[in-house]
Amino acid sequence: MTMKTSMKSDIEIAQASIMKPIVEIAAKIGLEENDLELYGKYKAKISNEALNKIKTNEDGKIILVTSINPTPAGEGKSTVTVGLGDAFNRLGKKVMIAMREPSLGPIMGIKGGATGGGYSQVLPMEDINLHFTGDIHATTTANNALAALIDNHIQQGNELNIDQRRIVWKRALDLNDRSLRKVVVGLGGPLQGVPREDGFDITVASEVMAVLCLASDLKDLKLRLSRMVVAYNVNKEPVTVGDLGVAGALALLLKDAVKPNLVQTIEHTPALIHGGPFANIAHGCNSVIATTAAQKLADYVITEGGFGADLGAEKFLHIKSRCAGIKPEAVVLVATIRALKMHGGVEKQDLAKENISALTLGTANLQKHIETIKSFGLPVVVAINKFITDTALEVKTLLEWCEKEKVPVALTEVWEKGGEGGKELAQTLLEVIGKIQNDFHPLYELSDSIEQKIRTIVQAVYGGKDVEFLPKAKKQLADFEKFGWSHLPVCMAKSQYSLSDDPSKLGRPIDFTVTIRELKPSIGAGFIVALTGEVMTMPGLPKKPAALNMDVDEHGNALGLF
Repeated sequence: MTMKTSMKSDIEIAQASIMKPIVEIAAKIGLEENDLELYGKYKAKISNEALNKIKTNEDGKIILVTSINPTPAGEGKSTVTVGLGDAFNRLGKKVMIAMREPSLGPIMGIKGGATGGGYSQVLPMEDINLHFTGDIHATTTANNALAALIDNHIQQGNELNIDQRRIVWKRALDLNDRSLRKVVVGLGGPLQGVPREDGFDITVASEVMAVLCLASDLKDLKLRLSRMVVAYNVNKEPVTVGDLGVAGALALLLKDAVKPNLVQTIEHTPALIHGGPFANIAHGCNSVIATTAAQKLADYVITEGGFGADLGAEKFLHIKSRCAGIKPEAVVLVATIRALKMHGGVEKQDLAKENISALTLGTANLQKHIETIKSFGLPVVVAINKFITDTALEVKTLLEWCEKEKVPVALTEVWEKGGEGGKELAQTLLEVIGKIQNDFHPLYELSDSIEQKIRTIVQAVYGGKDVEFLPKAKKQLADFEKFGWSHLPVCMAKSQYSLSDDPSKLGRPIDFTVTIRELKPSIGAGFIVALTGEVMTMPGLPKKPAALNMDVDEHGNALGLF
């Protein structure tokens, strides 16, 4: 992010950009207007008929973009993802970008916007960052319809003998609201329902979102919804959506949300923005439908996993790749000198000062992620996302470190230069894909026990020493084995800031133990969630939320979406 003080902000750049009608963007990838369901002039969903029509097309190559552990210094993973797509476009390659939809929670909280940055953005950024095509709202509605149907079932006689103390389904809201983590519902007497403890998850942590993103089509969506576990009965047996008989109603609410959304970058590269599961809580990847559609429509697909390689990439490779039957050709590992200096012990206010020793210490975090990606048998390229404050000596030091580690590396300046600033990275990737052997394989087998899978992730991906299961989690391990769920992959809910479950341990911590406090069955999605440390499924707002800087002018133009 070679940012200059004279440059416009992200939103000013976006608002000054000239978009092409989405019908023209669709034509670049072989789609006609009849294949689209238009949401105005610049957004569209790809119809079910078009998705079926392209199923026999040859598969394009998938490139996964991930990063080091995020810091307040910024890494720019989404910016690099967009800029890399534009760079492939500039090199004459037929390319598509596949990314997640931003959640309003972090947008109004810390991020302020999540559509890339500078001259590497997806448009219309205001719409995408706010309500877009309503997919997340539909997910919220489906989640809460299910919650209402559960409570109504109990109120109307409780035919399934649901134990109201063992309802695991929570309500959802796509905002950060710590006050809703634990609530009591049904107060006010017999006519108001049965009183019980409840709580809210942020929508992007809802299993409905995970199901939406892992389903292959509408039929598969209904099957997955029916398998979702919502509670346990008085005999401590699981109760599912299928038992309640409401899978069809939930699918009806999601029938449009399941279709991927087509938009464009500033440089008019086609992009599918669809689905938005959190990466520190959920599996952190855009939808299978969008990624596989992009594969059928382009020769190269640039996609990303949320947060660092220990979260988004691990979940992409263990969960999404298995589910969709896809294999990445290579992985881009995004790092900034600023962030590496923070991992080396520098405070944010001191990042503009040259500090070679801190940079060298911080490369330990980068090194671990390189090792992890290589352990999956995948080629890796380091993308140094350049900032204006990076000194020549710091850049030279990091380039030489990568050379010594024998890992391909490229400087990127996509924030300032768009696709032009990502050409070196794109060319390096094309060379790597052609030369370096790809022996992609998961780090654990589905036949391993849940405990073995968690231990493998902690030791092989995080570099931890051991795992401690608290009493509740130990009991759940036995229960889940009994219910026949032990064959499912594991989705770790962990702090994004550290390789450990302690967000204060930056760099590359060693000899740490990860604590598993609870397991959650996401049987519809097809994985078991392991909650570690203090990670929350409903975030809170910071002291000064990004919302304080947001406004709208008299012409309806958004202000402050960074």
